[in-house]
Amino acid sequence: MITVEHLTKRYGNFTAVDDLSFEIEEGHVYGFLGPNGAGKSTTMNIMTGCLSATAGHVTIDGYDIFEEPDRAKRLMGYLPEQPPLYLNETPVVKFVGEAKGLRGRELAAQIEAVISQTKLEAMKNRLISKLSKGYKQRVGIAQALLGNPKVIILDEPTVGLDPIQIIEIRDLIRQLGQEHTVIFSSHILSEVQAICEKVLIIAKGKLVAFDEPDNLEKLLTASGAVSFIAEADEKEVREILEGMELAADWQLREQEDGSVQGEIQTEAGEMSHICRQLFFAFARREKALLQLAPKKANLEDVFIELTEGDSGKPEAEEGKTAERDKEEKNDEERLVEES
Repeated sequence: MITVEHLTKRYGNFTAVDDLSFEIEEGHVYGFLGPNGAGKSTTMNIMTGCLSATAGHVTIDGYDIFEEPDRAKRLMGYLPEQPPLYLNETPVVKFVGEAKGLRGRELAAQIEAVISQTKLEAMKNRLISKLSKGYKQRVGIAQALLGNPKVIILDEPTVGLDPIQIIEIRDLIRQLGQEHTVIFSSHILSEVQAICEKVLIIAKGKLVAFDEPDNLEKLLTASGAVSFIAEADEKEVREILEGMELAADWQLREQEDGSVQGEIQTEAGEMSHICRQLFFAFARREKALLQLAPKKANLEDVFIELTEGDSGKPEAEEGKTAERDKEEKNDEERLVEES
């Protein structure tokens, strides 16, 4: 569906996207992760034809985004991080549909469909400027859906929303994934894990991981830990653990209620065995285990492990930011001239 080949974007001496290659298959929800400044938004802007590339190619269903932009862009709906909303209009933005080539009954039918799909019925006669941020995001998504594109690309669609609005947008993304290929970026890892079938992680402009969330977690499950909370004092817990003669490191910490929290570092394959040993060892001493569980890696652990050290500082440096902004302006002017 989407093929990105050796994509590179440079701003002077700063490389925002570095030889990025991946393929997006039709009919999945993809999460796009990376620290601030990792190149997520730059990549999305290039994929949608809003920004030129220094090198490489992007094809949408076989159409090159720069050589055949009209055909490629008809297949995509895009919601940037800052939604391009017309604040003095209502959510029924006919001219957005007209700009996508829709006319007459088809236009009216699609507007009604996307208003219903994004649950904007109660707001369709209000000015967009009077809507909450959550509803403005919905308007942006509705605009992206006009034309019934195969691919929906959403850049940080839940940023700045309250918890209820986030849940609503998540549900909407799940629904979109049933009929469209969806790519969205987010800093909320639990959100990505709950919604996405596949995850791309980039750091410093490079692809560092691309797989299903469960498979990514397995990257770090070669080692793990067993955590427990015991209703005993630290001396008693220490004696029990020393009696088990564990071939692993362990740590203890006394809690305010007098119980002891412990963690035993071990190999992933040994976690069940260690849990069983702990259970019977504490039972023999008639000491209660209030909590006992293997501690496995999650998507957050994978993200930190793969992107550690990529703080995004280069993109925050004043000189490079000014240089990037100047080139982006030039890109925009060139794209306007070509269109």
